[in-house]
Amino acid sequence: QVQLVESGGGLVQAGGSLRLSCAASARPFSFYAMGWFRQAPGKEREFVAAISRSGDDTVYAESVKGRFTISRDNAKNMMFLQMNSLKPEDTAVYYCAAKTSRTYYGITNYEPPYDYWGQGTQVTVSS
Repeated sequence: QVQLVESGGGLVQAGGSLRLSCAASARPFSFYAMGWFRQAPGKEREFVAAISRSGDDTVYAESVKGRFTISRDNAKNMMFLQMNSLKPEDTAVYYCAAKTSRTYYGITNYEPPYDYWGQGTQVTVSS
Protein backbone atom coordinates (compact mmCIF):
# COMPACT_ATOMS: atom_id res chain seq x y z
CA GLN A 1 0.00 0.00 0.00
CA VAL A 2 1.35 3.42 -0.98
CA GLN A 3 0.31 6.55 0.88
CA LEU A 4 0.45 9.91 -0.85
CA VAL A 5 0.12 13.20 1.01
CA GLU A 6 -0.18 16.54 -0.81
CA SER A 7 0.66 19.91 0.69
CA GLY A 8 1.32 23.46 -0.38
CA GLY A 9 -2.12 24.53 -1.50
CA GLY A 10 -3.67 27.83 -0.52
CA LEU A 11 -5.13 31.12 -1.64
CA VAL A 12 -3.18 33.23 -4.12
CA GLN A 13 -3.93 36.15 -6.38
CA ALA A 14 -4.00 35.78 -10.12
CA GLY A 15 -0.48 35.95 -11.51
CA GLY A 16 0.99 34.50 -8.35
CA SER A 17 2.79 31.23 -7.71
CA LEU A 18 2.43 28.15 -5.55
CA ARG A 19 4.50 25.02 -5.13
CA LEU A 20 2.67 21.80 -4.37
CA SER A 21 4.43 18.84 -2.78
CA CYS A 22 3.52 15.17 -2.69
CA ALA A 23 5.16 12.95 -0.09
CA ALA A 24 5.07 9.23 -0.82
CA SER A 25 5.50 6.24 1.43
CA ALA A 26 6.45 4.04 -1.53
CA ARG A 27 9.68 2.06 -1.28
CA PRO A 28 11.25 2.44 -3.73
CA PHE A 29 9.56 5.62 -4.90
CA SER A 30 11.31 5.31 -8.27
CA PHE A 31 9.16 2.26 -9.01
CA TYR A 32 6.22 4.53 -9.79
CA ALA A 33 5.41 6.99 -12.54
CA MET A 34 3.66 9.97 -10.99
CA GLY A 35 1.00 12.45 -11.98
CA TRP A 36 -0.91 15.51 -10.86
CA PHE A 37 -4.64 15.85 -11.45
CA ARG A 38 -7.17 18.48 -10.44
CA GLN A 39 -10.90 18.75 -9.95
CA ALA A 40 -12.83 22.00 -9.91
CA PRO A 41 -16.32 22.27 -8.38
CA GLY A 42 -18.93 20.75 -10.66
CA LYS A 43 -16.32 19.46 -13.10
CA GLU A 44 -14.69 16.13 -13.77
CA ARG A 45 -11.18 15.41 -12.60
CA GLU A 46 -8.64 16.35 -15.25
CA PHE A 47 -5.02 15.55 -15.99
CA VAL A 48 -2.46 18.26 -15.21
CA ALA A 49 1.02 16.75 -15.56
CA ALA A 50 2.95 13.49 -15.35
CA ILE A 51 6.56 12.50 -14.84
CA SER A 52 8.45 9.31 -15.60
CA ARG A 53 9.98 7.07 -12.97
CA SER A 54 13.43 8.54 -13.57
CA GLY A 55 12.21 12.12 -13.91
CA ASP A 56 13.67 12.41 -17.42
CA ASP A 57 10.34 12.82 -19.19
CA THR A 58 7.32 14.98 -18.48
CA VAL A 59 3.91 15.57 -20.02
CA TYR A 60 1.60 18.54 -19.48
CA ALA A 61 -1.98 19.45 -20.23
CA GLU A 62 -2.20 22.20 -22.81
CA SER A 63 -3.91 24.48 -20.29
CA VAL A 64 -0.86 24.53 -17.99
CA LYS A 65 2.01 24.11 -20.44
CA GLY A 66 4.62 26.83 -19.98
CA ARG A 67 3.25 27.81 -16.56
CA PHE A 68 3.54 24.63 -14.48
CA THR A 69 6.60 22.43 -13.89
CA ILE A 70 6.48 18.92 -12.50
CA SER A 71 9.54 17.41 -10.84
CA ARG A 72 10.52 14.65 -8.44
CA ASP A 73 13.24 13.75 -5.98
CA ASN A 74 13.49 9.98 -5.79
CA ALA A 75 16.00 10.10 -2.94
CA LYS A 76 13.48 11.97 -0.79
CA ASN A 77 10.31 10.23 -2.01
CA MET A 78 8.87 13.56 -3.12
CA MET A 79 7.14 15.01 -6.15
CA PHE A 80 6.49 18.69 -6.82
CA LEU A 81 4.35 20.93 -8.97
CA GLN A 82 5.61 24.48 -9.40
CA MET A 83 2.71 26.62 -10.54
CA ASN A 84 3.43 30.09 -11.93
CA SER A 85 1.23 32.74 -13.55
CA LEU A 86 -1.79 31.26 -11.86
CA LYS A 87 -5.23 32.01 -13.23
CA PRO A 88 -8.66 31.86 -11.58
CA GLU A 89 -9.46 28.86 -13.78
CA ASP A 90 -6.66 26.96 -12.04
CA THR A 91 -8.78 26.90 -8.89
CA ALA A 92 -9.36 23.26 -7.95
CA VAL A 93 -8.45 20.48 -5.58
CA TYR A 94 -5.11 19.09 -6.75
CA TYR A 95 -4.32 15.40 -6.36
CA CYS A 96 -1.10 13.48 -6.77
CA ALA A 97 -1.22 9.94 -8.05
CA ALA A 98 1.13 7.00 -8.55
CA LYS A 99 1.06 4.18 -11.04
CA THR A 100 3.28 1.18 -11.53
CA SER A 101 5.30 1.38 -14.71
CA ARG A 102 7.69 -1.00 -16.40
CA THR A 103 9.46 1.89 -18.09
CA TYR A 104 12.08 3.75 -16.01
CA TYR A 105 12.97 6.24 -18.72
CA GLY A 106 10.26 8.03 -20.68
CA ILE A 107 6.50 8.09 -20.26
CA THR A 108 4.56 5.52 -22.21
CA ASN A 109 1.14 5.94 -20.62
CA TYR A 110 0.20 8.85 -18.40
CA GLU A 111 -3.56 8.41 -18.61
CA PRO A 112 -5.56 6.88 -15.75
CA PRO A 113 -5.99 4.45 -14.18
CA TYR A 114 -3.50 5.21 -11.45
CA ASP A 115 -2.96 2.80 -8.57
CA TYR A 116 -2.78 5.24 -5.66
CA TRP A 117 -4.18 8.70 -4.96
CA GLY A 118 -3.63 11.34 -2.32
CA GLN A 119 -6.37 13.15 -0.44
CA GLY A 120 -5.92 16.41 -2.34
CA THR A 121 -4.95 19.98 -1.54
CA GLN A 122 -7.07 23.04 -2.33
CA VAL A 123 -5.72 25.73 -4.62
CA THR A 124 -7.75 28.91 -4.92
CA VAL A 125 -6.77 31.70 -7.29
CA SER A 126 -8.55 35.01 -6.83
CA SER A 127 -9.02 37.49 -9.64
